[in-house]
Amino acid sequence: MNKFRTIWVLIIFNVFFLSCAFDLVHVKQLPTKLDITQQKKSSFVLEKEEKIDLGTGYSRVIRAGTKWDYVGTTENGDVYNTKDQILTVEASNIHEAYIVISSGKLVGFYLPVERTFSPLSEFRELKIKEVPINQ
Repeated sequence: MNKFRTIWVLIIFNVFFLSCAFDLVHVKQLPTKLDITQQKKSSFVLEKEEKIDLGTGYSRVIRAGTKWDYVGTTENGDVYNTKDQILTVEASNIHEAYIVISSGKLVGFYLPVERTFSPLSEFRELKIKEVPINQ
């Protein structure tokens, strides 16, 4: 009888603790508002690949040749999205991400589902080539 009790306790422990999603590493997120009423800005093409350390144990590569289109503005910078690659930020969870540029530097990511800004600890200068608005 004791053997079966021990087995049941182990089963319940495993089901409870192994089925729970542990959020051990967080992506820092700050609430922000995306302003899409601003005048449209030029798109750009990234000329040099950039590997970005997210500070979560994960990194992302923003590929050279990707075209980035203006989406809107936040208090942290201009927000751009691309159709050339899927960009996510990752910790214990994965979040869809757009890049946020301020003064020619990548300062973080806009997470459109959460409507938050995720800052980088170190800003990155990007080598870009502007694309005229009508292209």
